[in-house]
Amino acid sequence: MQSLEAELERATALDVADLADAIESIGFECTRCGACCTAEGDDPHTATVFPDEVRDLQDATDEPWRDVALPMPYGLEDANDGSEGEEGAADDAGPTGETFEWALQTDSCGDCRFYAEDDDGVGACTVHEDRPLICRTYPFSVALGGTSQPMGEAVDEAGVVRAHECEGLGRDIDREHAEELAAALKERAVREIEEAIAVRDAYEPVDPGDGVVVHDSEGAKLPDGSRHEG
Repeated sequence: MQSLEAELERATALDVADLADAIESIGFECTRCGACCTAEGDDPHTATVFPDEVRDLQDATDEPWRDVALPMPYGLEDANDGSEGEEGAADDAGPTGETFEWALQTDSCGDCRFYAEDDDGVGACTVHEDRPLICRTYPFSVALGGTSQPMGEAVDEAGVVRAHECEGLGRDIDREHAEELAAALKERAVREIEEAIAVRDAYEPVDPGDGVVVHDSEGAKLPDGSRHEG
């Protein structure tokens, strides 16, 4: 297995023109179906977001950290096991444990909280100009260690570019859009590996107690984005 540093070198050396060629060969046009922004069955929408992207969305929406992002649920334990407390009420403590990423906040239905539909059911992102890299590049990812594969396994690939399930795949894409997507895809690949390296180097185990601690590139944090001082 390649080290993260070696994967970072590979990501930095990616050629945007080659990525654009791959995207063109697969084809893509967003149909605004909303599938990439909404829950799938009982599984809530999960889209990774970097700490600085959370702050960008805070600036764009004037909302607190908790309303923009939540701890990535993978690896957390659900403390609400349905047991009853002294007053006979269910334990609503919520998840506990340590996790290593942030995800975009979701609504009560499990959809991205920044997703909206018009009266005709056409989807739209309410923070489109400030959306994070994972949203800018969906349904594509690159096949490098240390990078994520959003929302399911690849259904098509060309070179190092992987395409994930999306009804917009296979549609014609113009060169300008393909190059824009390719540049964002390379930026995301580099950022994901840089984040992984920084998390690895900064990680120190902490006791989350009855709550959640998120380890990101800036250190250990509480779900409201503040520093964990334990």
